[in-house]
Amino acid sequence: MSMRRIAVFLIFLPTPLVAPSQASSSATAQTRTYSNDVGFTYTFPADWEVVDMSSTLPEAQEQAQQQASSDQEKRGIGCIQMALSARYGDPASTVAAVVLPFSCLGSQMTAKDLPGMGEGALEGVGQNFDLAQPLFGSYSLGSHSVWIERVNGALKDHPEAQYVVETVCTILKKGAVCWMAIATDGSALASFEHGMVVLDDEAPSPLVSAAAFAKKPAE
Repeated sequence: MSMRRIAVFLIFLPTPLVAPSQASSSATAQTRTYSNDVGFTYTFPADWEVVDMSSTLPEAQEQAQQQASSDQEKRGIGCIQMALSARYGDPASTVAAVVLPFSCLGSQMTAKDLPGMGEGALEGVGQNFDLAQPLFGSYSLGSHSVWIERVNGALKDHPEAQYVVETVCTILKKGAVCWMAIATDGSALASFEHGMVVLDDEAPSPLVSAAAFAKKPAE
């Protein structure tokens, strides 16, 4: 089964779903923490507006499944959960997190699948953006290998609107997770990158390491 083909659906929706049955969130005066049963938490500023797209998810999945080339791919698309979607600032930047539980997929994934997932997610974004100047990297968060890509993007209908698109993917014990930011400026990108994550109950750390682009990602 092609993780890349399934991953094209990861950012198929403009703003993914927050699924109450699979996740919860808590807030302090300055931050909110999103928690997912696949095995991670992500803490972000409290003034980010969380968006619920639950009414559009089934239709989008059905459309994507119609384009699948096998029953396995259809199953994989049906297993994807749009975990977190938020937007902030004016003009707005957006952040999304998506998960693929292994219990639903029926198989495990490894770090070798990460580039396919991340690049597949960017293919979805490419429906609305012209993308250029990709920069790839890899790093570790505790025992977890992380794949990252940063690329410049311009809206196809409004090329004057410039963004930075950053995709971060890793494998957890219970599933795979990818985060994506579509940031209007460096401050928005830094806010995304500095969000604290906990992966499989390990020590908390910023989502993106300062050394993320210091070496080439593993093939």
